Amino acid sequence: MSASSQPSDDTALLSGFAPVIDSRTEILILGSFPGVASLQAQQYYAHPRNQFWRLISALIGEDLVAIPYAKRLKKLLEHRIGVWDVIDVCAREGSLDSAIRDAQHNDFQVLKEQCPALRRIGFNGKTSGKQAALFADAGFETFILPSSSPAYAVMTFEQKLAVWRGIMPS
Repeated sequence: MSASSQPSDDTALLSGFAPVIDSRTEILILGSFPGVASLQAQQYYAHPRNQFWRLISALIGEDLVAIPYAKRLKKLLEHRIGVWDVIDVCAREGSLDSAIRDAQHNDFQVLKEQCPALRRIGFNGKTSGKQAALFADAGFETFILPSSSPAYAVMTFEQKLAVWRGIMPS
């Protein structure tokens, strides 16, 4: 990596993942940026203690935790749910959002083009939730959800699930 692509503190820049979306996506869950376990596995929410897949499983009534990752993504899309992150590239030591530096956000213009049915955006935690006003101003219904991260232990799974249920259409 050349010196010009290094942030000021000599921490290598990390790249996030492509969005999991299609033209039928109605709900999008936006995280902040993949953690170390996710980057290593090249999978959204790969940390075994992250509650994302359990939360989504409870919302859609299917056990996504028990199936291979590629099938999880297909099931998300079948239920018209997409997943992506607010940050495309950043520098970070470890997995905590508070350690993110030199963040570059994803280009969300693709959502209007590729997801004409998109109506609701759920922000998985406060860091991604900082972008909620931008999406609300663009006409989306927004929800700041309690983080599914194992680092966010203030709420029980059941308490988180009660809030996450709000993103589902009635």
